[in-house]
Amino acid sequence: MSSLIKNELTKIFKKKGIYITLLVIFAFVILTNCIYKYFYNDSNYSYYSNGYIDYINEEISKLDPSKPSDTSMYIEYKTVLDVYEMLKKYDENSWQGQVINTQVYSYISERNTYLYGIDKNEEKVEEINQEINKIVERLDQDDWQYFAKEEQRLAEEKVKNLEETIKNVEDKQQLESLETELMNAKIDLEVANYRVEKEIKYGNDYLNTALSKYQNDSKAVEQAKNSKQELTYAEKQEYNTNLESKEVSKYIIENNVDVNKTNDIRGIFKNFFSEYGLFIIVMVIMIAGTIVSEEFNKGTIKLLLVKPYSRNKILFAKFITMLIMIVFSFVAVIAMELVIGGITFGFDSLSIPVVQYDFTNNTLVEMNIFSYLGIQILTNLPIVILLATLAFAFSTIFTNSAVAIALPLLGFMGAQVINMLAIQYNVNFMKFFVTLNWDFSAYLFGNLPMMEGLTAGFSAVICIVYFLIMIIPTFIIFKKKNIKNI
Repeated sequence: MSSLIKNELTKIFKKKGIYITLLVIFAFVILTNCIYKYFYNDSNYSYYSNGYIDYINEEISKLDPSKPSDTSMYIEYKTVLDVYEMLKKYDENSWQGQVINTQVYSYISERNTYLYGIDKNEEKVEEINQEINKIVERLDQDDWQYFAKEEQRLAEEKVKNLEETIKNVEDKQQLESLETELMNAKIDLEVANYRVEKEIKYGNDYLNTALSKYQNDSKAVEQAKNSKQELTYAEKQEYNTNLESKEVSKYIIENNVDVNKTNDIRGIFKNFFSEYGLFIIVMVIMIAGTIVSEEFNKGTIKLLLVKPYSRNKILFAKFITMLIMIVFSFVAVIAMELVIGGITFGFDSLSIPVVQYDFTNNTLVEMNIFSYLGIQILTNLPIVILLATLAFAFSTIFTNSAVAIALPLLGFMGAQVINMLAIQYNVNFMKFFVTLNWDFSAYLFGNLPMMEGLTAGFSAVICIVYFLIMIIPTFIIFKKKNIKNI
């Protein structure tokens, strides 16, 4: 058996096609890393594009603030332009830009309302201008702590006021509304406290992104928890997504580690199957789809069958070779990414752990990136094995390489559409279709699968059944195949 497998591996590695495929994958790995390095940047953010400002200037030139029909639109456009002029003083990604858009925008809008609106008021305009000047002074002094503490103070006041108001409310509907408002206010206060305690400067970096996500996800989680109606399956999935995002964001804030970063070698490894899974599948299907059919097409099957081995043993050796090539494909692509990613980004990010939320224990789980990569590969392995087995079956039964390669690839590409339709229209019998069951990453850490009613055990049984349906007829047909006319 070992000599048969060795012979099959020798034949595979003598083909030019395997090296061309590896070269294409290598080029794609280089391209992927270059895109993440030079064209993808998750920290830069532009509040207003030049095209948008040109559009606003063009539109405002058509308006007359003295006309009641144009007033409100004129104020809105004028506010955008005034804010843009103020932003130009500072770097696009500076903390000042965020403060201007979140805290100064409302002052400028109010000033323009008193300046151009129906109820003009010069005293109010002067009063607001003085307030804006004070804020600008703080901006120029780089005093971001002032705004953080002010935000904290206002949040504390809001919580206190709402708590006092709730004590005197008896109307049930009004009470529910106020309690929701209080819940959101407490979350806002928690975020403000985090900013002050952790000294998180305003800006567009990963800490501010984490604060924003934590704020939004916390509100979504609390809203779902307090819902009086039973959550639908889609809402439960959304709840899980929000809960995990909230807890991971909290980890980032408290540990000052960007575990969500995607544009480095660790980020690419974290999404390894999403980035390179298609190339691995194509490579494996090409091998599986030709490993038997080429023997028939070239007539070498006769030379193989005259050897002192049974047909079952010969075919089994080819199948084992295919499995070895699956392992080789993963190892080859991992090695490529490790080398290219290391050269492009360095290896420092590999020391940052992967953080996942475990829904079975309601705790965060930290793990090494390579441990997570191993789990990711194992949970996606059924996809690769089943597609390779399908190509192997077609290669043996039809002895046509084109059919054996094309049909599994079409099946893989159509799987997303099939899954989407099954979930969207809740087609219950589709639970028995393999594409809804072959991705075991959906079950990781106690998460909910893509369709209600599925379990890891059920999916495992479905995958085994489909595997047997493909592999058993393949061996039976190969054993009975007539090769006299080949």
